Amino acid sequence: MASVPSLHVPDEPTVRAEAWLSAVLEGGDLSDVLRADDGFARWLWARWSSLDKRGVTFDAFADMVIAYRREIWLWLAGERTWSHTCSGLLGRVGRRLAV
Repeated sequence: MASVPSLHVPDEPTVRAEAWLSAVLEGGDLSDVLRADDGFARWLWARWSSLDKRGVTFDAFADMVIAYRREIWLWLAGERTWSHTCSGLLGRVGRRLAV
């Protein structure tokens, strides 16, 4: 069993969030936008790269992000706070690592 790393809630990516929201509103698939090279999963992976030392690949992490896309969408749309969204994703990652 992999140990659960100590991860933090990074500063909210407000400028990038606007670009991600625009991409979806212009017809992009949310999952594709989140997984893109300049997407949310890659942005967060750069901040939580210690997951790699716990045996989590970027693809596995991106799958966790995509599974959480409804909450991420609500954050992008202004219906959830960044703290709420990112903390929830932290919990999801921790639960996946604990299994």
